[in-house]
Amino acid sequence: MSTLPFQTAREIRDAVGARRISAVAVCEAALARIEAQNPKLNAFLAVAGDRALERARAIDRQKHAGPLAGVPIALKDNIMTRGITTTAASKMLRTFMPPYDATVVERLEAAGAVVMGKTNCDEFAMGSSTENSAFGPSRNPWNPEHISGGSSGGSAVAVAAGLASIALGSDTGGSIRQPASLCGIVGLKPTYGRVSRYGLIAFASSLDQIGPMTRTAHDAAIALSVLGGADARDATTSRDPCADYVSALTGDIRGIRLGVPRRMLEQGVESAVRDCFYGALDVLRARGADLVDIELPHAPYAIATYYVVATAEASSNLARYDGVRYGFRAEGARNLREMYEKTRSQGFGPEVKRRIMLGTYVLSAGYYDAYYLKAQQVRTLVRRDYDRAFETVDAVVMPTSPTAAFRIGEKIEDPLSLYLTDVFTVSANLAGLPALSVPCGLTPNKLPIGLQLTGKPFDEATLLRVGDSFERDTNWWKACPIQAL
Repeated sequence: MSTLPFQTAREIRDAVGARRISAVAVCEAALARIEAQNPKLNAFLAVAGDRALERARAIDRQKHAGPLAGVPIALKDNIMTRGITTTAASKMLRTFMPPYDATVVERLEAAGAVVMGKTNCDEFAMGSSTENSAFGPSRNPWNPEHISGGSSGGSAVAVAAGLASIALGSDTGGSIRQPASLCGIVGLKPTYGRVSRYGLIAFASSLDQIGPMTRTAHDAAIALSVLGGADARDATTSRDPCADYVSALTGDIRGIRLGVPRRMLEQGVESAVRDCFYGALDVLRARGADLVDIELPHAPYAIATYYVVATAEASSNLARYDGVRYGFRAEGARNLREMYEKTRSQGFGPEVKRRIMLGTYVLSAGYYDAYYLKAQQVRTLVRRDYDRAFETVDAVVMPTSPTAAFRIGEKIEDPLSLYLTDVFTVSANLAGLPALSVPCGLTPNKLPIGLQLTGKPFDEATLLRVGDSFERDTNWWKACPIQAL
């Protein structure tokens, strides 16, 4: 039981399926772990203990174990869960109780997973550090004085600290991969359309994607096998069948061509990150991968493009929070217009208001062509860069984040520097491509560093195959944060 919190989802599933341990025992251990660690880490905003135990008892009564039987799961708090508050870490939705489960929740529970609760995030998934949460930041279990990353910071902390074996996050510009990197776990952003967004609170609908955060690439493959596939309730999901992601994990990556955009690493990358990245390339080369230098000429424009497109879509999506239909309503308004103004100014935090204002501006008359339309044109160029690269390589490899986790509060007054932490991740969202982050080292201060692989559309299998192969020759994925022991 003492090692149970840091076992992989596959190990827990196999033990529950073989009746070596009960799902109830696993659930009770996870709940005890959450009770002990969450006050220090602020990973969970809501814990569904009764629902989890009821679900675990039902699993123990079943004759046939599912692919995630008894596995403790955490859900980012922008994913709908029937009967559990879903706040998007915002005052605006502090008491919102969804009447239905998101498709991903239905699929996880059908596979035997046990939902433990909802995890902290940047408000409405807008941020890279979880410092924008209305309920305080999540703390990195490697050093609680440092950020967890964002916006899916609580989910990353839950897995890294042994509070859950798998967590779901949403990724709009790197919000699964970046916190996974900073907390030393695996994070997978699937291809846009691979996983249903039904039941996800929208930030930027053409960029958002739900994906798993796990201990290993193998666990990510299992999770994607459960989560992926068409959904009649989400017209953007692909009807193409999912690959057999688990069978793809052969360990053999001989002949796989990995593109390395070395010019992107010339500025703004911490030396420890650069050293770990090149060390990871040596491991991949030794495993048989071919490294090919490539250029992504429009990559320098990706951040600016992303923050025009994403904020424009956020401005539209968040217009529904007006104090009329659901959620927070400000007191003391004398008329309808004043109620709108007070509700939105009091209900949203500063970062959300900043992005709404920016998005409204770029969509306004006289500025639409200069900003939003131009950003969409550059977005196409970013996608073409990857299309050209994939003519000669199977995946593109780079660091996940240019830095390790920084101290809480260090950059909160400088939003532009925070935006730049997404420099390696936003392109995959703009292009709708799959991307995987795996642990590849530690800084001298014992803070995790991640390696990112970006692949062809719907080719998550290759990314998982390379990630799994890398894990077979390294032990970074086994490392546990001292603070979480």
